Amino acid sequence: MNFSIFELIMLICFGASWPFAILKTIRVKNPTGKSYLFLTLVVIGYVAGCLHKVVYKYDFVFWLYFLNGVLVLTDTVLCLYYQHRNKQAAREALNAV
Repeated sequence: MNFSIFELIMLICFGASWPFAILKTIRVKNPTGKSYLFLTLVVIGYVAGCLHKVVYKYDFVFWLYFLNGVLVLTDTVLCLYYQHRNKQAAREALNAV
């Protein structure tokens, strides 16, 4: 085995949880409580994992790091979109008064 089974399990578990976070962001349409610092650090961690796989030990686990990173970026972009949209709606409501 060229990869760690524990690394594989970790990435599968983390990867399985991100779609739930994305769905919650879409359903609630309010990113309150989401930490952009946390999401950024997680993305940096997945990028570091991808780089490690490319530079030192390339195997299929690279694609799990990549997929997880894409999921976190998706959640981050959705949070930014809804945050901007909610602020815009609040400004329009304030201007209407």
